[in-house]
Amino acid sequence: MTGLKNAGGTLMARLTSALQKHPKRASAALAAVLLTGGSGAFAVANLGPDPADLPVRTLTEPVVSLATGHDLAELTDLQAFSLYRSETVRNNDSSESLLQRLGIADPQAAAFMRSNNDVRQNILGRVGRLVSAEVTSQHELSKLTVRWAPDDDGTFKRLIVERKDGKLATRTETDKLVATPRLAGGIVRNSFFTTTDDAGIPDSIAVQMADIFQSELDFHRGIRKGDRFAVAYEALEADGEPLRAGRVLSAEFHNSGKTLQAIWFQEPGQKGGYYTLDGKSKQQAFLNYPVEFSRISSGFAMRLHPIQNTWRAHLGTDFAAPTGTKVRTVGEGTVSFAGVQNGYGNVVFVEHSNQRTTVYAHLSSMDVRQGQRVEQGDVIGAVGSTGWATGPHLHFEFREKGEQRDPLTIAQATDSAKAISKASRPAFDKLAAQMRVELAAGTRSYAMASAQ
Repeated sequence: MTGLKNAGGTLMARLTSALQKHPKRASAALAAVLLTGGSGAFAVANLGPDPADLPVRTLTEPVVSLATGHDLAELTDLQAFSLYRSETVRNNDSSESLLQRLGIADPQAAAFMRSNNDVRQNILGRVGRLVSAEVTSQHELSKLTVRWAPDDDGTFKRLIVERKDGKLATRTETDKLVATPRLAGGIVRNSFFTTTDDAGIPDSIAVQMADIFQSELDFHRGIRKGDRFAVAYEALEADGEPLRAGRVLSAEFHNSGKTLQAIWFQEPGQKGGYYTLDGKSKQQAFLNYPVEFSRISSGFAMRLHPIQNTWRAHLGTDFAAPTGTKVRTVGEGTVSFAGVQNGYGNVVFVEHSNQRTTVYAHLSSMDVRQGQRVEQGDVIGAVGSTGWATGPHLHFEFREKGEQRDPLTIAQATDSAKAISKASRPAFDKLAAQMRVELAAGTRSYAMASAQ
C-alpha cells in the first residue's frame, strides 16, 4: 500500500508541474477528452443569475377584433367550407340514392341528374364507376365528377356536373391516362385466381400472367398449394384515380420447385413482346384459351351429341362461360367470315398464316366484320347459345389445311419466337437487371408476410 501511495503522489506531482508549465495544452487535452470520451458523462454548471431573481415586466397591447365592421351574416359566410366525398355506383342507383350516400341533400341536383341524358348514360346504372363530389357545408352539390376509359386508346372521359351562378350544367372532357407501376404478389392457398382476388390484383393482370406462362404452366390444373408469385404491372390512372389495369411489365412464378420469369420489352419501331430475363422470346403464335375464366366442358374427342343424341367426334373444344363473356382471337389474322351458319349459329372464322384457321361459334354477338385484320387477344364477340347449343358456351375449333386439330396441343406446339437485336440488347439487359431485383424483393416480401 505504501508503494501505491508513493506512486500516486509522484503522478500528481508530475501533473501539477505539467499544468503549471503548459496550461493551454492541458486545457485543450481536457476538452478533447470531454468531447470524444463517448462512454463518459459530465455536467456543465450554470454560472448566470437565478431566473427567479430577475425582474418581471408586463406589457399590454390593444388588439383589433377581426369581426369589427361585419354583421352576423357576413361572419357566417366567412365560415363556409366544402366537403369532398366519393362513392361507387351501384346497379340499382337512382339520382336520389347516389346523392344520399354522398351526403347531399339537394332536390334541385337530384332532379337535374334524373333528367340529364349525360348523367343517365354515364353515371346511373354504370356499376363500379367512382363518383367524386364537392359538397357545401349546407349539403348542397357544388361539383360532381365521374371518369371512365371507354376504349384502349390511352385516354379517358371526364363527365362533370357543376353549379355556376345557381344553375347546374354538364360538360364532358377527354384526357390522357397516366400509367403508374404497381408491384403485387401472393402465395397460392386454394387456386391462382382466388389468390389474385385476395391480393387485389385485377382480373386482366391474372389473365395476362396465364397467357405469358401458358407454354410452361397450366393455370387450370398445374397450380399447387404453396406456389408463390410476384408481378409488376401498369395501373392506368385518371387524375390520380386508378381506372383499370394496363400491361404486365414483368412477372415471376415459383411452381413446384421451378422458377418462371418474364419481362415486357419493345424495340424501337417494332411490336413489343415478352421475354425471359436472359432474352429468350416467350411469344407464341396462338393463345391456349379464347375465353377468359372458363372451364372446358367438352374436349376434342368422341362424345354423345347433346341434341342429336348420337355418338360422334367432337372436332373442337367447348368452353362453358356465362352469356356475354368476351371472346378473343387466339392469334393474329384476317376475319374470313362473320355471320350465321347452320348449327354454329353466330360464328366467326379467322384465317392465320400457313393455312391455319380458328372458328368461334354460338356467339351472342359479333364485334368484327369480314376482311377485318385482328391481333392476338382482340375481342371478336361474346359467348352465347345461338345455333345448336343447349346452353351458353363457346365452341372453338383449330383447323390446319382444312382438318380439325386439337386446339390445346397445336397452340402449345406452335412458336413464333423472335430474338432481340444486338443494338437493343444493352437496353434490355439494363431493364432485366432492374426487374430481377424488384421481382425477387416482391416474392420474398410476400413469402415473409404469409409466414407471419
